[in-house]
Amino acid sequence: MALNVVLVEPEIPQNAGNIARTCAVTGSKLHMVRPLGFEVTDKHLKRAGLDYWHFLDITYYDSIEEVMDKYYNGNNFWFFSTKAKNIHSEVQIKDGDFLVFGKETKGLPESLLEKHYGECVRIPMMDETRSLNLSNSVCVGVYEGLRQQGYKNLKTEGEIPKR
Repeated sequence: MALNVVLVEPEIPQNAGNIARTCAVTGSKLHMVRPLGFEVTDKHLKRAGLDYWHFLDITYYDSIEEVMDKYYNGNNFWFFSTKAKNIHSEVQIKDGDFLVFGKETKGLPESLLEKHYGECVRIPMMDETRSLNLSNSVCVGVYEGLRQQGYKNLKTEGEIPKR
């Protein structure tokens, strides 16, 4: 099993492509909630994901409720938000957990955050700043979860080529 990344109404194809690539190289599953701010055939989406698309497990949904009805068990979803009190690295992200991210311009719906406030996490940043780029936020969240799990099933050692 691996982590699950949920994008709720992503708007920018380059971000979604970068996130798809992150999911592909980490073995994470990508869940995309419509409406999308782009077509899945968008050249910017495809370019950002490079040639990793065949490594990607991706599913599309019509609402976040559809995702939650199918997978939520009360302790397996983490909602990333600048409004959260918990820091992403201080919660225990387990194998198979769902990391949920909102759209670039508005984040996740307030009603969702209110209902699941104890499951909301934030990535620390300076007060004067608004937010990280969505693809960077996903990468931070995914790699923190994988670090907590000891990078299970990932190559952790490299080798310098001999000349």
